[in-house]
Parts: sequence; C-alpha cells; structure tokens
Amino acid sequence: MPRRSRPWIRRKRNAIPLALLASGLGVLLVSLVSPWPAALLIRLVFEKGAADTVAEMEPYAPADGVGQHLDVSYADGGAHTTLDVFTPEAGNEALPTVVWIHGGAWISGDKRDIAPYARILADRGYTVVTLNYTVSPETTYPTALNELNTALGFLSRNAADYRIDPTRFVIAGDSAGSQFTSQLATVVTNPDYARLLGVDPAIDAEQLRAVILNCGIYDVSGIPDVPGIGGWGFRTALWSYIGDRDWSRHPAGQEMSTVDYVTEDFPQTWISGGNGDPLTATQSRPFASRLEALGVPVTGVFYDTDHAPSLPHEYQFHLDFVDARAALESTVRFLDSVTC
Repeated sequence: MPRRSRPWIRRKRNAIPLALLASGLGVLLVSLVSPWPAALLIRLVFEKGAADTVAEMEPYAPADGVGQHLDVSYADGGAHTTLDVFTPEAGNEALPTVVWIHGGAWISGDKRDIAPYARILADRGYTVVTLNYTVSPETTYPTALNELNTALGFLSRNAADYRIDPTRFVIAGDSAGSQFTSQLATVVTNPDYARLLGVDPAIDAEQLRAVILNCGIYDVSGIPDVPGIGGWGFRTALWSYIGDRDWSRHPAGQEMSTVDYVTEDFPQTWISGGNGDPLTATQSRPFASRLEALGVPVTGVFYDTDHAPSLPHEYQFHLDFVDARAALESTVRFLDSVTC
C-alpha cells in the first residue's frame, strides 16, 4: 500500500529556518534604531576575553601578603558604584594610591577584571583601588564620568580608613578606562574644561601626582573612519555610550577628545600601546606627542611596527609576554619616581 504523503512534516521542517530568518531580520531591524542588541553582543565577547585575561594574570599575582576591602560603596548606585581596595598587609601607614579604572569600550567590564594586577601593585608598596561604574547602554554619558569623579572625592574624604595618602593619587586606566583617566585628569588640571563639562573636580591638582594610560582613546574624531569590525564595534559602543547615533556630532563626542583640551598642567604621564594595537598609532602615540609638545613629562613605552611578538590591545595584562612584564616593571619605576 503506497505511503501517504504528509506535507505537514515538510511545513514543520521549514518552519525552523524561517523562524530563525525572521528572528535575524528582527535583530537587524532593531539594530538600525537602537544600539542595544549589538552592544550586548559585544559585551559578551569582551566578558569572555576579560575572564581569560584574569586567568592569565593570576599566576603572577601574590597569593598572600595583600589585604583587601571589597565592594565598598562610594555612592548610592548599588553594585555599579562600588570599589575594592588592596593594600600591603605589612604596616599601617598611609600609602601613595593608584586608582585604576577598568576598560571595556564603555559598555562592559568590572573592577574584578583588574584584581590580579591590583594585587601585584599593592605588593610593591601601594594602596590600589579598582572602581566600578555604570556601563552603557544601561546609562549614557556623562553618568560614568560623574560617578568616577564622585569616587575620587569619596577616597579623598575617607583616606584614613583605607591607608590612602590623599596627597599622592595616581589615576590609571586601560582602554576606555584610559579615556576616563585622561578626562578626569583634564577636569582636575584645566578649569575651563571642567566648566565646559559642568563637573566640579572632587580632588585638587596638587593631589594628583600622575596618570597611567594603557591603550586608550583620546581623539574620538578619528573613530568614524576606522575600518573593519573593530571600527564597527567602536562606533556601536560610542552610540551606546553617548546615546545618539550621530555621536560624532554630539557635544559629548567632542568633549571626550581630551587631546584638544589638555594643557601644560596635565600630570606626569606613563603611556603605552602595543604594536599590534591599531589604537597605538592613531591614539596613544599622538596623545603622547601632544603632551610632550606642551612640556608635560612623558614616559612612553612603545614598540617598532615589526616587533615580535605583535603586542595586542591591552598587552600589559598578558603577563605571559616578556614585554608585558617589562611594562609592569616600567610602571612600578614610574610610580616610585612620581610618588616619592
């Protein structure tokens, strides 16, 4: 007896790819009017990378000898406005303090991503503070900048509780954290810029001894022309962070370009970028040159284009690299020189 055809089976099988296609088109359409889908996808990729980097740093971090205060609230934003403090267990005197702002393209990252590196620096005789701030697209500019400024004020006021010498702050950052670092340092040292942003600096210029800048962005105007998936990622992140698809014409896009606002009063600077990081040629080297032209003391750690191995974005945290360990030692020497 011939088998009867069952067309409903064919329809059911076809329904799955059609549903996937419809779903993909839906995501695409949403992405045309909102940065949320793409920003959250980028966040997932960054979180995986951050976890891998933490695992790579851990063997180099001290297993003991460093005390910690975790999840200290510096404002009322819940987990978004908390900080961790790492100090040497020996002694009780106030110490020069490194305040480290994590990266993540303004849309991802956590203070825990820096914890092993913070413990390494604390083991060298520093109080090290790592900060959380509210990332985008959950919020937009300038929320995070204001939160970080608030954190500096909290640390200054509560210095005695955490072995902080409030006259010897060094602000440090990686990637987007370096952009924040450059903004905060410019706010502290350039009153005109502070007024432009409407930010009341939480610490004085005399309290800020230096800055450390790893693989940052200091001139947003060039980002629209960056090719490839990296350029798409930066443009998506800035749309998410600034809250305007036409972010390059938005006042925030101009304010973030600190290369246009730094003065001769900008703090002493340690700055670096890997030869395999496209931001080095377009951001870190030009910013270092701008500071040097102003007469700001600059310690630049850069590499020839044919340097091997090719050093990627945030190479400083990849401590399996000899060059990353050398950059760490250079960073410590710099800290010792500016905080003595």
